[in-house]
Amino acid sequence: MPLSEHEQRMLEQMERALYAEDPKFASALEGSGLRTFTRRRVYLAGAGFLIGIGLLMGGLVARQTWVSVVGFLVMLACAVVGVTAWRRGTRPAEQPAATPRRRIGGRAGRRQPHPPRRGKVMDRIEERWQRRRDEQGQ
Repeated sequence: MPLSEHEQRMLEQMERALYAEDPKFASALEGSGLRTFTRRRVYLAGAGFLIGIGLLMGGLVARQTWVSVVGFLVMLACAVVGVTAWRRGTRPAEQPAATPRRRIGGRAGRRQPHPPRRGKVMDRIEERWQRRRDEQGQ
């Protein structure tokens, strides 16, 4: 679940305060551990995929169908784990939403690229939730 704008601002303020107080500690926590973990997971998934191919081929050669099925399942599981780890590792960091450009004289200077459609529905749901909470609080 993505963070709301308020939560993102609060997180950014805390990060800035951490960098200001102790830059050495902040740089140590910057995220290299997660990157290493993701890379290791992708490598293990690749190795498991190769083992699955070996089991599949070995089952075919030995005429043992169950070994081939196990090899295929190992390949499938490793492919899923590898692809999900790869996507998480290569996903760009979420940037805070930019303020929209104002039109001057009825025309915009440059056309802005559309934001990705992926989170549009969740953003609308979150906005509605925030409005309801604000209305109940009054």
